[in-house]
Amino acid sequence: MRIAAAAALIVLAAACTDGATLSSAARRRTLADRDSAFAAVQSRGKQAMGVDQYTSTHRFTPLPDGGRIELQRDQVDTSGTRQIRQHMTQIAAAFQSGNFELPGFVHDREVPGTTVMAAKRDAITYTVEPLPGGAALRLRTGDSDAIQAIHAFLAFQRADHHAGAH
Repeated sequence: MRIAAAAALIVLAAACTDGATLSSAARRRTLADRDSAFAAVQSRGKQAMGVDQYTSTHRFTPLPDGGRIELQRDQVDTSGTRQIRQHMTQIAAAFQSGNFELPGFVHDREVPGTTVMAAKRDAITYTVEPLPGGAALRLRTGDSDAIQAIHAFLAFQRADHHAGAH
């Protein structure tokens, strides 16, 4: 019985290790192969952001005063890093003016939270922070309705991009 249990644990560990060795890009491509809606988001994301979504990592983190969106290249890529920083700067300006057309384009629908974020644009600040492989967009506010909208926006993004939180 002990030998059978040990064998089962070894097989289980091997299966877990095989999944763990897949790169983030490989996991995203596997998801896209099974999910045409995700593949479409990835394709429109590349068009909108100017970098391959399969070889870049998004993080959407809710914070008590708003949130943080990170986009970084998975490998060293100075051109891609520069493109991400430029994209985040453009997004910050668009969001600050109440323009959320780009997320609507990427996701092919109105993105939750954006109506309130547009209406409360004067209560939200958007700051771009450089990261080693890209940039982060920090969203800050003291307005409780805006915080709820930002959290809804980030939760939707996290789910639709199959992304994590920091």
